[in-house]
Amino acid sequence: MNTQNGPSRRTFLKAALASTVGMAAAGSKASAFTADSLQVWSCGGLAEAMIPANALFEKKTGVKVAYTGAFAAALGKSLLGSGQTEVFAARVLDLAKKLRQAGKMEYFRPLCFTSYVMVTPKGNPAGIKTVEDMAKPGVRVVLAPDASPPGGQAVQVLLKKAGIQDAVMKNTVVRGTCVQRTMDDLIGAKGDVSVVEVRITRMREFEGRMDIIPIPAKFFPPPPLTFTVGVMKNARDRALADAYVDFITSAEGQAFFEHQGFIPALSDRGRELIEKLGVKDV
Repeated sequence: MNTQNGPSRRTFLKAALASTVGMAAAGSKASAFTADSLQVWSCGGLAEAMIPANALFEKKTGVKVAYTGAFAAALGKSLLGSGQTEVFAARVLDLAKKLRQAGKMEYFRPLCFTSYVMVTPKGNPAGIKTVEDMAKPGVRVVLAPDASPPGGQAVQVLLKKAGIQDAVMKNTVVRGTCVQRTMDDLIGAKGDVSVVEVRITRMREFEGRMDIIPIPAKFFPPPPLTFTVGVMKNARDRALADAYVDFITSAEGQAFFEHQGFIPALSDRGRELIEKLGVKDV
């Protein structure tokens, strides 16, 4: 199920494929940059999109991308202290703003957005149709309320906005500490329904193994929706860091994020969210 608006998955993937033609030749040329490697950090949730995107950038430029995907808050805390990287893709807009205001980041751009869906075991045996169905007596809910922020917390805010948080928590039969681990319980029919980001449903180990039911966007909690990408002050080769950000926010780079279930910043829906959520450099 495609839960996103704007340019289709096919459009983005065709753009990426077209841009790949001739890249082998481009990658074989001497690099135009002074550095032969670029250090990139990101929220771990972006890893499935970042890794193949980085590989394409390497092929295009001949520059090695040294990539780290980890808990965004921990990376952000490190960067606000003595930690250093050259490009950082942050989750939660306030983190990017703090890095700019602290003089640690040169600039940032919107990268992509996340969204949420309900998932059920194949065949949807409990007949879940709306988010309110999660609150019905007898429905077995699978959640990870103690997952690292914003994972567990974001879903709690979503349920609260829908007015069903207390009832859903009473129905919760699996309370995990990791969203991905609870997916095995859901797929194994130890519960009837869960709430996850669309990106989780696109992961190789889960894709096609569950039914997906949309949730109205009005219930989504705003802070965790936004991912940005920015160049850090200590980038060794500013031209190289700029080129990477240009690439990752272009149609060819954005295709990887669309494929992994994110809403690309370049899409119609992405542009709407940029305006709605105020994703602007400071």
